[in-house]
Formats: sequence, structure tokens, C-alpha cells
Amino acid sequence: MPQESMRAEAAGEQRREQETQAAGSGAAREQAGEQIDVLDAVLDDIETTLETNAEEYVSSFVQKGGE
Repeated sequence: MPQESMRAEAAGEQRREQETQAAGSGAAREQAGEQIDVLDAVLDDIETTLETNAEEYVSSFVQKGGE
């Protein structure tokens, strides 16, 4: 009987650990999704800037005599 009790405790502990890991991975996925959305927004902003005034944007990086 003591062995059965120990097995039941071990099984319960494993189940709790698996549930904790599953909850943690869900939160990590959600955070990664939010970061991807932010990155997409930044890239969209860069793309819009380049579409509207690419020449001006690039020329701002051109070195002018002695700079």
C-alpha cells in the first residue's frame, strides 16, 4: 500500500508539472505573437517611408564633402 500511495503522488506531481509547462508555453507563444506584431508594424512603417520618399531617405545618408 505505501508503494501505491507513492506512485499516486508521483503521478499527481507529474501531471501538475505538465500543466505548469503547458501554461508557460502558452504565455510564451502569446508574447512572441505580440513581438511579431510590433516588428511587423515597424517594417510596415519603414516600407511606407521608402515608398513615399526613397530618394530623399537614401540621400540623407550620402556623405557630402568633408563630413
